[in-house]
Amino acid sequence: MLAALTGAGLSAAAGLNAYIPFLLVALIARFTDVLDLPHQYAWIESWWAIGIAAVLLLSEVVLDKIAIVDHINDAVGTFVRPATGGLIFAATTAAQDLEQGSSFMQDNPWVGVLLGIITAGIVHTGKAVTRPVVNTTTGGLGTPVVSAAEDGAAITLSLVAIFLPVLVIFLMLLLLWGLFVLWRRSSRRRRRRDDLMADAGYS
Repeated sequence: MLAALTGAGLSAAAGLNAYIPFLLVALIARFTDVLDLPHQYAWIESWWAIGIAAVLLLSEVVLDKIAIVDHINDAVGTFVRPATGGLIFAATTAAQDLEQGSSFMQDNPWVGVLLGIITAGIVHTGKAVTRPVVNTTTGGLGTPVVSAAEDGAAITLSLVAIFLPVLVIFLMLLLLWGLFVLWRRSSRRRRRRDDLMADAGYS
């Protein structure tokens, strides 16, 4: 159960930012005994994987905070984020199963991959749907603020998933609620703006 919560939390974080959970898993696996990745996933903690992930994370952090450019970034993320979510879910659940003397997730990696893809895909969809509304209603000024909040949420969710997985369900529900509230408020603001423009004769 805890293994599944860890995988779910990390894949949800990947739906916001693919490289934050990947890099955290890689660094924790390399420098601590908290995660002991099975041999088929050992490449995740290699220096070349860590280096590439760090460069991609830096570019993601910058590009995602620029209005319009973030749409392109999200389009690329449609493939990258669910794929990363699937990989991290499979790797971490296999690692925890190994510690508990089980081999189910190692023998059936497709289960973790599928669950991770679905989880990351749902979160990514919420992010991708919400962001254009935020950009439009704030004239792009809200883009870096929302992006920074998403990065913070991805870091928090990843760390909780690894160290306190029992809290993952609560944080995931809070994340989905936050995305919904943000989308609803932005939609209302856009409707009010459209109504004002219509009243002024700009419709």
